[in-house]
Amino acid sequence: MAKATSDLVAGFGITETVGEEPGPSWNVAPTDNVRIVTERHRHDIEPGRQLATAKWGLVPAWAKDPKIGSRMINARVETILEKPAFRKAALKHRALVPGEGYYEWQKTADGKIPTYLHAADDSLIAFAGLYEFWPDPTLPEDDPNKWLMSCTIITTTATDALGHIHDRTPLIVPPDLYDDWLAVETLERQDVQQLLDAMPEPVLVPRVVSGRVNSVRNNGPELIEPAEPPVQGTLLG
Repeated sequence: MAKATSDLVAGFGITETVGEEPGPSWNVAPTDNVRIVTERHRHDIEPGRQLATAKWGLVPAWAKDPKIGSRMINARVETILEKPAFRKAALKHRALVPGEGYYEWQKTADGKIPTYLHAADDSLIAFAGLYEFWPDPTLPEDDPNKWLMSCTIITTTATDALGHIHDRTPLIVPPDLYDDWLAVETLERQDVQQLLDAMPEPVLVPRVVSGRVNSVRNNGPELIEPAEPPVQGTLLG
């Protein structure tokens, strides 16, 4: 995500921004901080959308160790209403995770091909996400770092158009469902299931990119540029 906070505020109708801005990144890795959009839950303030910063990798409130988040970067749409790590968040803590695209690696006989998937018009994408707050037992109640905010991205079965790249894809929320997805009053399991069922199949454009994206140490706008074709007469290896 390389968009500025001002772009996210305008694109998602944000009324409040909290948390430190993660800064632009073209190679976000698990456990990195990312921006998420939520609906404010507090009753003493006006309702509205909040832009917050969360660690990518959900840490349930009951977790003994926050390191569990590294295994919770994704949540399968088929089981989020059943698994203990996600079912509470699915009812009470739904979020939008803004992005411009994501990487996937297509398996071929010659190895894995890094592919960048994005909207045809390069517009912002809203991945369906969940978030939670984890209380650090080593810190006092009044410590500003007492509560860790973390998130996960929901995945679904890839469509035929993208299935040849990978069998899973992030669930994408269209703008006309933002309000429904974020609604804090939607707390019943059957209502959330109806929301999930209403999500359309994602329509994204694949672009083969450089293998430099394979290392999180590489980061820059060149990572999402089309891969340069090999020079004729050279050997690949």
